[in-house]
Formats: sequence, C-alpha cells, structure tokens
Amino acid sequence: MTNTNHNLPKGTSDEHYTPKSLFELLNVTFDLDVAAPHGGGNAPASKHFCKCCSDGLQEEWRGSVWMNPPYSNPTPWVEKFIENGYGIALLPITRGRWWDKMWESADAIVPLSYNYKFERPHGMASKPIVFRTALYAYGSKYVNALSELNLYIR
Repeated sequence: MTNTNHNLPKGTSDEHYTPKSLFELLNVTFDLDVAAPHGGGNAPASKHFCKCCSDGLQEEWRGSVWMNPPYSNPTPWVEKFIENGYGIALLPITRGRWWDKMWESADAIVPLSYNYKFERPHGMASKPIVFRTALYAYGSKYVNALSELNLYIR
C-alpha cells in the first residue's frame, strides 16, 4: 500500500509494503503493481505505478495486476481491480460496501493470519495490523497460487 509520508506519526500512514516472503510463497509474477511504494516495492511485476510518478487510478491497467491499495480509500481501487478481473489484491476484510462486490465476484479469497505484518521501508517489520486481511484472486493462475499458499498459512 502506498501514497503517504513515512515521517507522519505511527498509524497515520497508508504506506505499508507487502512482505517479500508473501510473493515468494505465491510464486507468481504480475504485469503491473498498481499501487506500488516509491521505488517499486517487493511485488514481482514488470511495471509499477507509484504516487511519485503516476496515479494508478488514472493509468490504464492491462494484464495481470497486483494490488495492495491505500486502505484509507480502497473503493475506487477495488472497483478498477474488479473491472480488470485478473490478478491478486491484498485488502482488509471489512463491512465496507466494496467488500460485498469482491465477495460476490472474486474467484478465490484466502484470509491471512491474524498476526500478519506489513513491512515498513527498508524491510523493517511493523506491528501486526489491527484488522483481518485477505488475498482476493481473479483468474485460474492466481486461484491456483492462492490454493498453494493456503497450505502455508493455516
């Protein structure tokens, strides 16, 4: 997730990196990381959109997508992800209106452990996030990746 300043007080930043270890377990690549942190982050993607260089919501999404959007306003990101329909998103499990759309349309949903941690810049671990997150997949390639991952996170 990206789009804010690390100098802000703890808990006020949207910028949390998906751990490299998750991508190693998934063992897939993506055409595009649509909400990458500055410098590209850990996602194994051919192209990265980050706030410093481009607005992922305004850019055209083609091919497979990795998405870990700003959790402060996930709705427009989720809508565009659903429209693209191919890839994996890391999002909270929530009561937000967008979640019902994901529940109904995703090909697979795998919740992550309650103590899942994002990374901060330079690989520093942060505290476990305070809400449950899940991976949401579209497309058989990514459903298969989640089914393999499920073996590791139980």
